[in-house]
Amino acid sequence: MVDYAMDIHKSLYRTEEVPQDMIDRRAEVVARLKALEEAAAPLVEFLQNASAMQELRADKQYNLQMLHDRYQIGQEQIEALYQYAKFQFECGNYSGAADYLYQYRGLCNNSERSLSALWGKMAAEILMQNWDIALEELNRLKEIIDSKSFSSPLNQVQSRIWLMHWSLFIFFNNDNGRTQIIDLFNQDKYLNAIQTNAPHLLRYLATAFIVNKRRRPQFKDFIKVIQQEQHSYKDPITEFLACVYVNYDFDEAQKKMKECEEVILNDPFLGKRLEDGNFSNVLLRDEFLENARLFIFETYCRIHQRIDIGVLAEKLNLNFEEAERWIVNLIRNSKLDAKIDSESGTVIMEPSHPNVYEQLIDHTKALSGRTSKSVSQILEHAHAQAAR
Repeated sequence: MVDYAMDIHKSLYRTEEVPQDMIDRRAEVVARLKALEEAAAPLVEFLQNASAMQELRADKQYNLQMLHDRYQIGQEQIEALYQYAKFQFECGNYSGAADYLYQYRGLCNNSERSLSALWGKMAAEILMQNWDIALEELNRLKEIIDSKSFSSPLNQVQSRIWLMHWSLFIFFNNDNGRTQIIDLFNQDKYLNAIQTNAPHLLRYLATAFIVNKRRRPQFKDFIKVIQQEQHSYKDPITEFLACVYVNYDFDEAQKKMKECEEVILNDPFLGKRLEDGNFSNVLLRDEFLENARLFIFETYCRIHQRIDIGVLAEKLNLNFEEAERWIVNLIRNSKLDAKIDSESGTVIMEPSHPNVYEQLIDHTKALSGRTSKSVSQILEHAHAQAAR
């Protein structure tokens, strides 16, 4: 990294000379690297020896004893491997850091150190853009955070918040990421952490709900969260949902749609661009706006029986012809129970009566979910009491 800083300095000032403090810093880094290499050398040599590695077993205690007896490798060398891996990460050698941290976790007896190494490995995989491996490490971290006994509940909440922040890099580079965001962020423990200390993450959960093709039952509960938090945190995306589903203010929702577009274009995760030759396109923007229009249309239709297409076009930020074409396609593709009166320029909604059986099934599913949450909370409380 010091060499990189030197290159930037040479490029900016168009000179081959660099400040003395950079030269001194480079000498410090090289000396530190050599010292760590020497300290970790016995274990690194063992790990690079394929035949020696075959002596390792699934039993960690056996491996530690075997390394000590046959190769004179103890806790000092194992700790040196951690420091060496950490320094490799700081120097930008993410591949080496990930490999050494993986090996370190197989030999480490310290749970805190092992957790720290797992955080480092996930970060290294993200920086190398190995998204599938990074997702595996993310799931391992989640499992540990949810099951580990922390010194205080605040530390556990903080760990969950860090995990959600790191997960954004992974989810927005994964084909199924939008569903995975909902699976993680919308869990009670993680949603409580968001509401407590990271309400800005509501933007990403809201976006995931909007662009997710499968409307989940949790969406109604999430709208309640938006309503609760709108006095402490709001941005155009959460305000859009509040306008449509809480306030039924469609004129304001139309304004928020335009603001949402700006937010998406300028957000480092939502505004990811797809380069195609000389053109770049933000895929999420088009999908978001299409689904946002659908949200407005569905809600508007729910409270009106006859809708003027011209008025609806204004709500959807479309001209009359675009709005008419959009509604025709929507009726055709989603089998919406509606028809268009071309003479009067209106959409006529057919009255729909809720199916009693579907309502019963929905309520039963919700009851089952609440029961499951209650049981898990009781068990966690019992385990916590037993640990004390």
